[in-house]
Amino acid sequence: MSYLHSMTCYTEGIKVLAPVKWRSLDGLVGVFWDAEGQPGAKGYYLSPDPRIVIFFNDVSPFIRMTNREGGMGDHARPMTRAIYVPAGVPLWTGFTAAHRFSHLDLHMHKDRLSRFLTPSVGASAALAAQRRPVELQDAGAIETLAGLLVDEVATPTRHAVYAESLVAGIVTGLLDIPEQGSEQSNGRLTQAQMNRLTARIRACGGRPLSVADMAETVGLSESWFANVFKQTTGKTPLQWQLGKRIDLAQALLVENELTIADIAAQLGFSDQAHLTKAFRQVVGGTPAAWRRMQQAR
Repeated sequence: MSYLHSMTCYTEGIKVLAPVKWRSLDGLVGVFWDAEGQPGAKGYYLSPDPRIVIFFNDVSPFIRMTNREGGMGDHARPMTRAIYVPAGVPLWTGFTAAHRFSHLDLHMHKDRLSRFLTPSVGASAALAAQRRPVELQDAGAIETLAGLLVDEVATPTRHAVYAESLVAGIVTGLLDIPEQGSEQSNGRLTQAQMNRLTARIRACGGRPLSVADMAETVGLSESWFANVFKQTTGKTPLQWQLGKRIDLAQALLVENELTIADIAAQLGFSDQAHLTKAFRQVVGGTPAAWRRMQQAR
């Protein structure tokens, strides 16, 4: 299956440091970049096909990303070591500091991606996995496979089937493929989706997310997300999110000497009274009383 990827891409303040290495395979293209971004550098990427990006160093302190135009403020989150971007999903990135980085891009025709997944998990689960974005900080074995693939992209030494098998390992290791019976058809979110929501809240420093933001994180429509979330947790998305934010407040109360007003500001509450009201609703007492009880223990 001959394939030439097509992507709309605009960058500013990003410089390529070495010749780009690439290799075309059956229904996919692998591209290896070594580059550097300056403070304030930015990029915009939109592809009609799904793609995977794997970084070979930690970029989370230096690069932020969002899927919303103009969303580099409250809607931005740290760039992770490995991401899967479904077809047609836009991505904006911004650099907070100068940083050299290298990464592997895998551009795949959607039919080729289906051929990786369908024989093992079925057409329905394969299609659902293709629609869900993935952001993974601990890339582990996926990064190892990506390193082997870069070698074959840069200097092919074996039959193309070897490189394609490495891509298959990366795809199946990275994409959110539910176990049998745990699909949204059963009216529940997968554990991987719940993990992504928790990670997103932590990445935002406990600042509030809208239901639309939460739905976007797991690749579902807002209305469908709200329905299956209640089936999964017994709570509304905002009730569950408030509990996670109060968990972060409790950690701050015991781990440092910040004032309650400072903690409220850090977590995105309007003021100390707002945090106190929410804290009492979840915990049953005020933040000050809870902190004193923990110190006494």
